[in-house]
Amino acid sequence: MTPQVLIATLGSEPQVVTLALDLLRAKGYPVAEVIIVHTMGKAVQSALKQLAGEFAAPGTCGYRTVAVVKGEWPVDDISTEEDTASLLRTLYRTILAEKRAGRLIHLSIAGGRKPMAMYGMVVAQLLFDEDDRVWHLLSENWRPGDERVMHVRSEERVWLVPVPVLRWSTVSPVLTELAVREDPWEAIQTQRIMKQEEDRRRKQGFIEHDLTRAERELVRLACQGLDNATIARQLYKSEKTVANQFTNIYEKLREWRGLRADVSITRPLLVAEFAVYFSLERTQRREK
Repeated sequence: MTPQVLIATLGSEPQVVTLALDLLRAKGYPVAEVIIVHTMGKAVQSALKQLAGEFAAPGTCGYRTVAVVKGEWPVDDISTEEDTASLLRTLYRTILAEKRAGRLIHLSIAGGRKPMAMYGMVVAQLLFDEDDRVWHLLSENWRPGDERVMHVRSEERVWLVPVPVLRWSTVSPVLTELAVREDPWEAIQTQRIMKQEEDRRRKQGFIEHDLTRAERELVRLACQGLDNATIARQLYKSEKTVANQFTNIYEKLREWRGLRADVSITRPLLVAEFAVYFSLERTQRREK
């Protein structure tokens, strides 16, 4: 069975960690280790101290903490742009290390400042596989400052809510160039490049396999800004023939893109889809 780890962001409320762990185990997830990502403010240090006592008890799972650092110094709070950049690097490297180790990740974003949740989602979109999960914690009738209930009791109304992660590819990120990037900003740029290349290949497939040779030529000329009359003269066709061919192209584009039947396919949409593709194709031909 794949080892499972809970990575949790932490603020001043330590119970968000232990409650999440209790609920995950109740769902049947065999979490073997808990990793806390945290800043070093006084309230957070108090929460860390309480958690250390909880996980020191016999029979509990593994437990360790990861402080957000800026350079060599721990960050007290997420209050500046530099702090958020440090947070992103810390979350990214922590999760990347666990993914490289082959672990299934449960990421709890219930604790700490809002940027912790937002940047946690960014990292999840970069690195998560289909089986990894992001969770948020909801509770009824509890407010900050109330008694801290560290473990789920029968009378407590508390839930783990799964947060959907929109993965950019079906390929595991650990198998791609993302897994060799230690810096999240480099990983984001790499993802953009990979996405652009994937999009180029999809468009190439449409142009070369879904369209006829005559239709490909029409799209190429349309992307150069030519209207139907000019295209008809250049190809020695009637304008009606050119218009009919474009109607066929629009229907193929609708099906390829998965657009609704009531969405109007227009020349600007066609050109927006493929102008860059044909521009790159011309550049590559010149370079050869």
